[in-house]
This record gives sequence, C-alpha cells and structure tokens, in this order.
Amino acid sequence: MSSAVPQEHPNSHLEIGYGKQLMLFSGRAHQQLGADIAGKLGVELGGVDLRTFTNGEVYCRYEESIRGADVFIVQPICGNPRTGLTPNDALMELLEMVDAAVGGSAHRVVAVCPWYGYSRQDKKSAPREPISARLVARMLETAGIDRILTMDLHSGQIQGFFQKPCDHMTAMWMLTRYFADQSLEDLVVVSPDAGRVKLNKKFAATIGAELAILNKERPAQQVAEIGYVIGDVKGKTAVIVDDIIDTAGTLKAAAQTVRDAGATRVLAAATHGVFSGNAWENLAAAAFDEIVVTDTIPLPDGAPDNITVLPCAELLTNSIRQIFTDGSVSEVFRGENQLF
Repeated sequence: MSSAVPQEHPNSHLEIGYGKQLMLFSGRAHQQLGADIAGKLGVELGGVDLRTFTNGEVYCRYEESIRGADVFIVQPICGNPRTGLTPNDALMELLEMVDAAVGGSAHRVVAVCPWYGYSRQDKKSAPREPISARLVARMLETAGIDRILTMDLHSGQIQGFFQKPCDHMTAMWMLTRYFADQSLEDLVVVSPDAGRVKLNKKFAATIGAELAILNKERPAQQVAEIGYVIGDVKGKTAVIVDDIIDTAGTLKAAAQTVRDAGATRVLAAATHGVFSGNAWENLAAAAFDEIVVTDTIPLPDGAPDNITVLPCAELLTNSIRQIFTDGSVSEVFRGENQLF
C-alpha cells in the first residue's frame, strides 16, 4: 500500500493587498496649523462638522467615510478665541473626534497635539491635588487613540502616563537654527530654573554659546521669584530659553534679573506661546529685544511687534509621514528628541 505524499501548494497562504490611506482632519483649536500640514502632505483636510451648541456642548460628525483609513486629528489642547473654544472645549472636541473616528471604523486614530494641555499638572505639588496630565492621557486612550504625537512636553514622565505609543518631537532644532542664523556675538543662554538646565545646556552647545542659570522660587502657582544669576552675563546678549511662555511673569522677572546682572540685550525663546492673562503687559514691561516662539498654539490678538513666530508644520508633517509609513519618528530629530 503506497503512502500518500504531501503535495506542496505554492499558494498556501492568503495574500491580501491593502492600500493604506491617510486622512487628515483638524479641530477648531488651530485650523491654520491643520491647513498648513495638509498643504505640505499634499492632501486636503477632511470634512468634519464641528459645532458648539447654545448650551455650550460641542459636537462633531465626519462628512465622509473614514473606514479603513489612518486618521490623523490635529488639535492642540488650547483655547482659540477666534473660534470660541476654551482649552476644555478643545479637549472635549478632540475626545469626540477620536470617538467618532473609532465608531467610523478607522484603521488607526492618531491624535496630533503639538501642545499637550494640562502638561504642567504632571505631579502632586501639594496633598489632594490631581495629576491632570495623567488624567488627560487616560481620557484620550479611553476614547480610542492608537497613538499620540506631541511636542516638547513639560516633563518626561508624561510619556509614561500613556500605554499607547507617545511620539515626542522637539522644536529645539528650529529655534537653535534661527538664533544661529542671526550671527549674534557674545551670546549666553540662560536657563530660567534648574529644571531646564539639560535643555539649555544642549541649546547653548548647539549654537556655540555659554550657559548661565537663574535661581528661581515658585511660592504659588503662576507666581515666580528670581533670586540671582549663576554664571556670567555682563556685557553679553542673553537668550532665556524655556518650553512655555504663559502669563510671562517668570520671563519678566528673569529678564529684569539678567539686566541687573549686566546683560546688554535680552531675548527669549520657547516652543509654546500660551500668552494668557496679562502676558502682553508683562512682556512690554520686560522690554525684550525679541521673543521667539513656534505656532503650536495660535497667537492671540494684540501681540507686540517683537514676537517672532516660527512655523512647525514641516516638522509635524515629517513626523506624520513617518508614523503613516511605519518609519522612525526619532530619525527626524537625529535620535535627539527626548530633551528632558
């Protein structure tokens, strides 16, 4: 009795051709940034109906099929007076857009949040406080994000609040390139506090400047007291580098301290220009020669002439391309995108 010989079947596995599709949508927090990214990607912004009802609730509905697509949602968690959004509205709108994309059978949902709202509430500074940055991460993951793309987080531990991939970008190369192109002489980079020394040390080394550090105390939230300068700033051009400019109270105090120490010119640089409260008054009183920020947050009305805004759409576009093609985001930054 002859034994059966197994036959080889060259097509024993099923091959399915899957054409990946990228779809880009923007919330109302920063529609211009979404349009800029779309232009650089060579796609049109997807249609989405976004509204705020008279009772203050927000609503969204995608106006086209998103089934099987990689959906990227551009929405920094910030307010935008031009569209009537508060930071909390922006967060709720983002959550709804994520939930609607998941319900619409998107293949992947990626939140593009260059400004991560609530990032400064990243630890307990006093008993019975929430860790709000962690709460926001949980909310986004519960809504259904597959990953998040953000820029210059306030602290590194925020990445650990996510169980989904958190792709971190930095604007340091944009900012250092800008100052390097200015050919400034006798330049010293000033860290506003000890927590920003690592970032400022890298910034100074990149543009070939010296480093100084400010001794800062924060007796209450949004209140800063600057003691003295550690380092030599006398007769030099000082660049105060931070991640965020909000009410600019810290920056105002820092500028005065640096000037009192003998600096001839004072400039400032930061990734995120929040500019809330009496920021414009504080900056005017500080008499900065120039303040350089990126457009992760839309610039509020009434900005003084000495503010320079660098566009970050190209940086975001390159990172989005890497995510869509399953490439490496860190390659966009030569592996140096964790500057904490």
